[in-house]
Amino acid sequence: MTGLETDLNEYLELLEISNEDNSDLIDFGDELKVLEARLEDLEDESLYIGEFDVNNAVLTINAGAGGVDAHDWAEMLLRMYSRYLQSSDYKFEIEEISQGEEAGIKSASIRIEGYRAYANFESERGVHRLVRISPFDSNKRRHTSFAGVDVVPLIEQTEEIQIQEDELRVDVYRSSGAGGQHVNTTDSAVRLTHLPTGLVVACQAERSQLQNKLRALELLKTKLLLKKRDDEIKKLNDIRGEQHEAGWGRQIRSYVLQPYQLVKDARTNIEIGNVQNVLDGEINIFIKEYLKWRRQGLND
Repeated sequence: MTGLETDLNEYLELLEISNEDNSDLIDFGDELKVLEARLEDLEDESLYIGEFDVNNAVLTINAGAGGVDAHDWAEMLLRMYSRYLQSSDYKFEIEEISQGEEAGIKSASIRIEGYRAYANFESERGVHRLVRISPFDSNKRRHTSFAGVDVVPLIEQTEEIQIQEDELRVDVYRSSGAGGQHVNTTDSAVRLTHLPTGLVVACQAERSQLQNKLRALELLKTKLLLKKRDDEIKKLNDIRGEQHEAGWGRQIRSYVLQPYQLVKDARTNIEIGNVQNVLDGEINIFIKEYLKWRRQGLND
């Protein structure tokens, strides 16, 4: 910060002593652009202040209310995130997909690896609402459907969480997907249910049942650790008499295709008229504005 302040002061001094001829102004303009870029980088760095911001993450999509439209909407969100990830520097793998009976998906999980993966996808946690003319309605009526997105950081140090075998229900099943060479033909997919808490995780990304179980256990331990911390915070809030809105179950973003086109984030009030671009993976503005909104909330 000191170096940037020094450069800014030197720039102002140069402006004061200049004769303001055109060539000098052009030179100063170039210097100003460099300083603006440095200020923007500093602003971006200040957005990452969360405990787990640098961690890898797992993003899970679950179809909500809306029947087959909700299943289709969940698949549209999976495509949106996949398109975004394909154009980014992140490595990702679809860990689990549960197909819908008629169309779309019931659920899917994506493992995202890269610097600040959790921070940049935390913006997506919550309920996503779609309004459109349903392609599954022969009368072409407008339908509203919902899908829930959860994002958790992958925490490496989870030794404090111990899971006993009798606390787990292990279900194995055949992997499902869009087809092709990456779909397993054996019952290697694993779903773990933690009986004391009801938490459920699944993995089908690996070829072997054992590998899928180990990856699912890693995610389950992370969720249990986060739950433990959330429970401790809630206990303190109960003692203090504070009330906080629940994170899960709140509508964070609406995607309206009919009777007009608009994507609006309920937290930041950012609005985008080109819905198709957003559904094609252009979600950077929502991520960045969320991080600014989050920082403001932490500073209040």
